[in-house]
Amino acid sequence: HVQLVESGGGSVQAGESLRLSCVASGATQDIGCMGWFRQVPGLEREGVAATYTGGGTTHYTTETDGRFAISIDSAKNIVYLQMNSLKLEDSAIYYCAASGSRFWPGFSPEAFAYWGQGTQVTVS
Repeated sequence: HVQLVESGGGSVQAGESLRLSCVASGATQDIGCMGWFRQVPGLEREGVAATYTGGGTTHYTTETDGRFAISIDSAKNIVYLQMNSLKLEDSAIYYCAASGSRFWPGFSPEAFAYWGQGTQVTVS
């Protein structure tokens, strides 16, 4: 089993930056891909960014508009999401997720078996 713990959320003003962190523990050797999703209450969870445990290729959804960057420290099993030029519409609960797939599973939440508890990001 894999445990994911996010941190780094908070309240910021539009235009500011935040960096989210997610520490993976447990059976981390089973992880092939890690990503970030976000969810606004009442709406579906949507993908934001993803990468592989070995680093390299990254995936982003169009909503990030070049403002977000995902990175991974494979030695420490930590994945980061650097969010710049935050907008009001970026406000959401951000979730870290992990998939056992070593091929791109897409941003379907069903493709990710492990989830963190979420961290709130509020942009005003």
